[in-house]
Amino acid sequence: MKAIVQSKYGGTEVLQLKEIEKPFPKNDEVLIKVCAVSINDWDWGLIQGDFINRLLFGLFKPKKIIVGSDISGRIESVGKNVKKFKIGEAVYGDLSGTWGGFAEYACAPENSVALKPDSMSFEQAAAIPQAAMLAVQGLIDKGEIASRQITTGQNTSGQITSSQISPGQMANGQISSRQKLLINGAGGGVGTFALQIAKLYGLEITGVDSPAKLDMLRSIGFDHVIDYTKEDFTKNGQCYDLILDVKTNRSLFDYTRCLNPNGIYVTVGGSISRLLQAAILAPMISRLTKKQICIVALKPNKDLAYINELFEAGKLKPVIDGTFTLPEVPEAFRIFSKGEQKGKLVISVVT
Repeated sequence: MKAIVQSKYGGTEVLQLKEIEKPFPKNDEVLIKVCAVSINDWDWGLIQGDFINRLLFGLFKPKKIIVGSDISGRIESVGKNVKKFKIGEAVYGDLSGTWGGFAEYACAPENSVALKPDSMSFEQAAAIPQAAMLAVQGLIDKGEIASRQITTGQNTSGQITSSQISPGQMANGQISSRQKLLINGAGGGVGTFALQIAKLYGLEITGVDSPAKLDMLRSIGFDHVIDYTKEDFTKNGQCYDLILDVKTNRSLFDYTRCLNPNGIYVTVGGSISRLLQAAILAPMISRLTKKQICIVALKPNKDLAYINELFEAGKLKPVIDGTFTLPEVPEAFRIFSKGEQKGKLVISVVT
């Protein structure tokens, strides 16, 4: 089979298209004929070999030579212990930990994938898993945007009801007055999913990103946009009830300064040093300011059923900036590494 492989850490130059042996599923795995795969921050971190990924996946050279976690495709064969899937079924999911998505075939643990809705294209399905899960878990599990007023049924603003929220998603102590949301790094996959989910709850949403993405942000429904090259949202005097941070590129004290009383700051990724700062200082800041600091530890595939419901109801769809072929993966990563993508970049592997 054809695959994009790397034998060492580096930039896009370490990615090579090669013919390698087709994998064989273990007893609890399925073999998937990959139709599409999308690019995530974690993939880029694995390619570069940043500090954390070297500790986890190979100090001097990568143990995982094929990256790629968010895939969609069809079941090619199943291990003898697999019960959930049959050959030919269309599936998608996040293969974080096992990886292997940038290839014509990939093995996946049975519980790492779910059935793909018929109305969802393979490209759309590949764009969903990590980015949408981070958006849901950041906004609902940590940010508590699901307000009391919608937990018993549909309200006049058309917000989502409790029957459409997966069990366990609605956090305790949800605050009905939480109204203003800021998304830092709004123009990527997480931000564009988060916008659509937050709109269901009637929030006023501000997006922060580069000038090249501002028109797109306006077109998909952001109430306000900020060009980070011209304005520092932590110093403009505006305050928010919730900040969802994809970039984590400022001091934690800067973020708390622009939170309203009892506000919540949630980070889903970004600078390792800033994430460590958040982990260390969060308890102290919470005690002193009554403002919450939260870090999302991704739970892969946890909320796919919820996203499927929104997609099939026409309330959410992935924003896909471009579709590439397998040989074009290095170019796709070049675009991604510069933060130029609007929404998700998807590789179409098999049509």
